Amino acid sequence: MAHLFSLLPQLLLPWYRQHRRDLPWRKDKEPYHVWLSEIMLQQTRVEAVKGYYTRFLERLPTIADLAQADEETLYKLWEGLGYYSRVRNLHKAAVQIMERHGGTFPQDPKDIRALSGIGDYTAGAVGSICFDLPTPAVDGNVLRVCSRLTSDPSPIDQPAVKKALTEELAAIYPKESGDFTQALMELGATVCVPNGAPLCHQCPLNNICLAHKEDKETQFPVKAKKKPRVIQEMTVLLLHDGDIFALRKRPKTGLLAGLWEFPHLDGKYSIAQILEYLEQQGITVSDVEKTIEKVHIFTHKEWHMTGVFLSCQKGGPYTWSVPSDYALPTAFRIFLES
Repeated sequence: MAHLFSLLPQLLLPWYRQHRRDLPWRKDKEPYHVWLSEIMLQQTRVEAVKGYYTRFLERLPTIADLAQADEETLYKLWEGLGYYSRVRNLHKAAVQIMERHGGTFPQDPKDIRALSGIGDYTAGAVGSICFDLPTPAVDGNVLRVCSRLTSDPSPIDQPAVKKALTEELAAIYPKESGDFTQALMELGATVCVPNGAPLCHQCPLNNICLAHKEDKETQFPVKAKKKPRVIQEMTVLLLHDGDIFALRKRPKTGLLAGLWEFPHLDGKYSIAQILEYLEQQGITVSDVEKTIEKVHIFTHKEWHMTGVFLSCQKGGPYTWSVPSDYALPTAFRIFLES
């Protein structure tokens, strides 16, 4: 295995320089830009991130601007990207950089890792790409490439497997650490792909890849069985007076913390039960318009939602506004598309 890994720099670096994608966060090695892109790219497609990345930097071009941004600005810039804890941690880390490092992104791997929301992968990516440190950034792409390369049946979602691979890669990192990190990422994203058969005829590692030699590419990587998602039923109340809707803010902790939402009830309620509840809230309903079923999937949970559109007069314990003025998570915005 060590011998296979030792061949990676000489095979991947020339390939990467010829085939790498032209992505906005590869224009420079500014740590803020690389850090922001890596956080945005977590569990999000590259094409989806491009526009958000550009808009975010236009509005908050420096770490100091990010540190000073208010919560509503951050949520609006992030609206639709999901996993909102990412932007909350970005803000916390920016404040830490201002307070601990005088506004300059730290170069020491331990200092980078100590920032809010930065795990081993992001610390490795920033350290290698921005400062050419031998700090591997091991994500799903890299785990997939290496498990196929070595025909390794170890479950890649076990922390010990990831830790061992990180150590093995660190031992063979070349001086062009940034390019090597991105070459591994690029190979997994564009050639040694996760869905369907990998594009082995385009791969610079096909002559040394054990899974390819054994014709077992699609058998790797191996993952442990996941627990089934928890299903939660809810009734979403789309109360509106013309274009103005009833909104409320979610609690500051928990799922989608601090974001805005349409009022809802846990469980599935009949129209009669909904009208009785709204009467208790001081809401006068003039028309029950339509009912729409939606499902929104989180990592470990599914919301099975019944959305009920009701025309009514403004009132009750809600904020009434045009929904586009607030950062609504996708779980609730999907009803407006109807």
